[in-house]
Amino acid sequence: MTVAEDHQSTAGRVTLRYWAAARHAAGTDADVVDVAGPTTLSDLLTQARRNHDSRRFSDVLSCCSVMVGDRPVTTDDPAEVLVPPGATVEFLPPFAGG
Repeated sequence: MTVAEDHQSTAGRVTLRYWAAARHAAGTDADVVDVAGPTTLSDLLTQARRNHDSRRFSDVLSCCSVMVGDRPVTTDDPAEVLVPPGATVEFLPPFAGG
């Protein structure tokens, strides 16, 4: 698959990847969300919580670090973070150990 074909196959979609406790609470390691264009992290969080309607999943997401692509999200307001179609959003719960 060429880079152009790969880009076309992800246009209109955002991949939500769950790690560790988030993966366990979701029962899956990822979801793919269809989007009409750039969307906010807040909207994606709402969709993820709809997809996995459990208190545990919601609690885990609340404490996750978030990355959009390879960039950490550094704002406290998910409504200010725009996520383009084709992006991957990573949800990383706190890890213990060193």
